[in-house]
Amino acid sequence: MTMVDRGRLLADRTDLRPRDRDHLRALIADWTLVADLAFADLVLWVPTWNQTGFTAVAQIRPATGPTSVPEDAVGRFVAKGRRSELDRAYASGVIVRQQSEAKKKQTAYEAIPVSFQGRVIAVIARHAASRDVHRGALEEAYLRSADDLFDMISEGQFPLPEGLSTTDAPPRVGDGLLRLDQTGTVTVASPNALSAFHRLGLAADLVGTNLTATATRLSRTPGPIDEAVALVAGGRSPGSAQVENEEATVTLRSIPLRRESDYLGALVLVRDVTDLRRQEKALLTKDSTIREIHHRVKNNLQTVAALLRLQARRIDEPAGRAALAEAVRRVGAIAVVHETLSQQEGEDADFDEVADRVIALTRELAIETEVSRTGSAGLLPADVVTPLAMVIAELLSNAVQHGVSDSATNRMVTLSLERTDRRLTVEVADNGNGLPADFDPNSSSGLGLKIVKTLVTEELSGAVTWEPRRPAGTRVVVDVLLP
Repeated sequence: MTMVDRGRLLADRTDLRPRDRDHLRALIADWTLVADLAFADLVLWVPTWNQTGFTAVAQIRPATGPTSVPEDAVGRFVAKGRRSELDRAYASGVIVRQQSEAKKKQTAYEAIPVSFQGRVIAVIARHAASRDVHRGALEEAYLRSADDLFDMISEGQFPLPEGLSTTDAPPRVGDGLLRLDQTGTVTVASPNALSAFHRLGLAADLVGTNLTATATRLSRTPGPIDEAVALVAGGRSPGSAQVENEEATVTLRSIPLRRESDYLGALVLVRDVTDLRRQEKALLTKDSTIREIHHRVKNNLQTVAALLRLQARRIDEPAGRAALAEAVRRVGAIAVVHETLSQQEGEDADFDEVADRVIALTRELAIETEVSRTGSAGLLPADVVTPLAMVIAELLSNAVQHGVSDSATNRMVTLSLERTDRRLTVEVADNGNGLPADFDPNSSSGLGLKIVKTLVTEELSGAVTWEPRRPAGTRVVVDVLLP
């Protein structure tokens, strides 16, 4: 169910206040934790605007066990009186539990009221295997924790406002779970949580230790001590933090548990993100190396361009000097691309910036001609930016040098960029003399024309067309399919 569909259901079938809907969205964003701890399918039912029944607006299945509700319940309507547990939980604000037996397999069905600001705004249906099914000590600890969270939901104390956060990758139940008592002492530790702390360097068992003392002792990072680690590990502040040293990096997420005004302890989710952080650091190193390479290539190309300019000054023949000037311009266009890539993170480049720099180079060829850009191409892959920059450099140069008459008083060349999904259309138009009567792009011997056709068709897998522009001038259109 998409967020748009869920929003439409909430708007069309209920009379909930906007802040009620926001509370339900926050609950849905965090109820993976509850479903996994409860080994249960959860379905969120909201009362209809006319109080004739309930509509299911969200559903989640546990990652820690088999589903009990294989069908999709979202969008389903249940009339008042058809599910007495929903009616009773909504009316009383108290959790309603029921045991049922179907197909020789016992299941438990519970209805948990969702309270917010002193009123019940929805009901969660919990479908799970019966408590009579034999479970181990760790699974029973998970179920007790789920019951605590359901109690908090019914009292309007869950979901929690996340205060502290030093990570954007919160852990899940399957990654590792710790349960703390009121003093911050670990009473339950899942195997994955214990493995994560062993990787940090803990040699003893976690159960019976103070998590704040353990986490702060294992955390060794340059600079001042991260106070978030102590607060999150203590269990009294909701939020996330990272315990990091030279051996490993572990993410902690704290969920304080309360019953009315009493503090019961906390759940601390644990995730070993060591390999992920190493991959991120490797990517950052790779990105820095690539940008340094682009920077050096740009410097070398500028050196080549400077040498070509010096050589051009020593040549008396106009044709030779013009050829070297063309070479300088082409090298400059490539240097612009590498300079842009050296200043941006990732493998994409802002083609609008590249195009504007190529336009600046073009203006040097004919300062009397107005050269401008319309539209936007946005970020493009580097393997597209380089040949495309060469193409527009050739087309703009040809437009200002050959397309616009020297005697014209209002010389204009426009570069237009239009991007739709995976397609990019580039147009270079001038108001000059137009195409010669015998112009044939397939038989032309001009180097610039050959460069454009080769780059567009072979490097960019696109198409290029030349056509007259009304009332006067020429327009060249390049169509490219983006990867």
